[in-house]
Amino acid sequence: MIPATIRRFGDVLDSATVAVVDPRMNSSAAKAHEWLPIKPGEDGALACAIAHTILTNGLWNKDFVGDFKDGVNRFKAGQTVEESTFEANYTNGLVAWWNLALKDMTPQAASRITDIDAGQIIRVARGMGEAAPNVVVWMGPGASMHVRGAYSAMAVHALNGLLGSADNEGGTLSKSKITVASFPSYSDYQDELAKKHTKMQKIDQRGYKEFPALNGGKSGGGVVTNNVANAVLADDPYPIKAAIGYMNNFVFSCTGAGRWEKAMEKIPFFAHITTHAAEMTQYADIVLPAAITTFEKYGYVKAKANKFATTTLVLPVVDRMWNVYVDETEIPFLLAEKLKDRGFSNLYDYFRNEYADPETGIKPANEAEFGENVLKVVTAPVWDGKKDIGGDRINEWQAFVERGMWNSDEYVYRSRWGKFKTKTKKFEFYSETLKEALGKHAERHATSIDDILATCKYEATGELAFVPHYEVPYRYGSRSEYPFDFVDYKSKLNREGRSANSPWYHEFKKVDVGGKSWEDSFLINPADAQRLNIADGDDVEVTSVVASISGVARHMPGLKPGTIAKCYGMGHWAYGRVASDYQNARPKGGSNNLLMPDDYERLSGSTVRNGGFAGVRIRKI
Repeated sequence: MIPATIRRFGDVLDSATVAVVDPRMNSSAAKAHEWLPIKPGEDGALACAIAHTILTNGLWNKDFVGDFKDGVNRFKAGQTVEESTFEANYTNGLVAWWNLALKDMTPQAASRITDIDAGQIIRVARGMGEAAPNVVVWMGPGASMHVRGAYSAMAVHALNGLLGSADNEGGTLSKSKITVASFPSYSDYQDELAKKHTKMQKIDQRGYKEFPALNGGKSGGGVVTNNVANAVLADDPYPIKAAIGYMNNFVFSCTGAGRWEKAMEKIPFFAHITTHAAEMTQYADIVLPAAITTFEKYGYVKAKANKFATTTLVLPVVDRMWNVYVDETEIPFLLAEKLKDRGFSNLYDYFRNEYADPETGIKPANEAEFGENVLKVVTAPVWDGKKDIGGDRINEWQAFVERGMWNSDEYVYRSRWGKFKTKTKKFEFYSETLKEALGKHAERHATSIDDILATCKYEATGELAFVPHYEVPYRYGSRSEYPFDFVDYKSKLNREGRSANSPWYHEFKKVDVGGKSWEDSFLINPADAQRLNIADGDDVEVTSVVASISGVARHMPGLKPGTIAKCYGMGHWAYGRVASDYQNARPKGGSNNLLMPDDYERLSGSTVRNGGFAGVRIRKI
């Protein structure tokens, strides 16, 4: 994604106005026409002020949104609007959104909250309205991954609806359909005990009162992965006696990482499937070496770009160098064989019977054949030619292998208009979908929606809960004791954080704005540094409510005053000799995830990392 963006960004700048909202001047902000250095966590106020400006200036997209019946704009700052005067097209609840959350969120009000100049807010909002619907409002994790981030995310995304850019030319597109098969049902192979246990409460506590984790309108339909450590330590909903992990490293990669160390110590038996040793591997009773996806195994990747969707094959290109197996297919098959040898053949029978070769009908005799058959079964709709699904016509597996990919038909703009996946089938400014989902979750716990929201640390009550709105960011640490907001950012070289043991990653960290090669740096605004007598290059310690880590202070003028920023990725203590002092289990640099407490955006279940939720202090050492 990053290389493609770099290659095309010049063309974007030539044809569009680019505005970047971020407390840190990143590479995009350095090239953009507008940089809005927002106070962390205040994105909801900015988005609502932009919406306010668009509406008061009559710049919303009337083809998509709708208009007042008499054509007279009634959106005036501070004034409520009668809902019956507005006739919606493909949207729901615009006037309710205005009355509940927007009418008083003027650019001037938002400026006091966000520290962004009101004139800049107005200029950017008007530019967006005048360019509509050829506008893309692209939301990064900083706007959403904080304790009250759901409503900020809703406010940012709602701008795409207000501008008519949702599923429209020049705007944001839904993905083209990628027709692959579901895994065959295993219900016929389950005994009564298995059927009972698959319905038990999941270990991450999804669906608990404090974890709605809404997905698909279902209470507990999402995941709360980072909370598993808390559940293990509390034996709630039950003690965990054995666990298998693959391609994960929660001991390092999750906030509140110290909890994971204690949780892994507590689990009696743990097997880790991994390509290389990591922190989580140190707690394993058995390590199962995995094949490398890029070179050694069968798989497929679904993607969408430029109005097309693709299914791309991943095929082995080298012989495996070691005794390694594919994590998702071969290892389960080998486990099934061992279970069969001990009198439990259900899983083995399922694998053999349901994953026969789609072309020949031959059942897999070993783990290698099973791995290839799984790929053939799942991707069959795009290559077997049995049904016209559009896109490339491929009529046999070998032809698919030679082509390497399947391409869909070109996406048709506005395909989702009137068919959005919401309760009303419309783009919802007032969300009947969220209202119903929260209602079901509240009913499940014999309480009210207001009580659920309070339990989940939100401020909203009543009807405000169902519209995008601004909420004061939830923060750990008082301003007096922890005066700085911590900003966790990613390098363009991070590759999901899996690059830390590569020398090139450390050598080229200087390509990031404010980055230095082979250094774990804390970025600080020069004005803040001068006040604290911290020189550029000083060793410093940064402390939050849960931990302290140290590094090198670097002055960065392009950083919001009152913030401390640090790149994610350093602080490994068991990830190889480049990333860590592996032999002695000592970290190189400091881990952001030790510094940040664990908490959650509880409507979605997402782990909190952003929005200034972690207050910190800094001192020279």
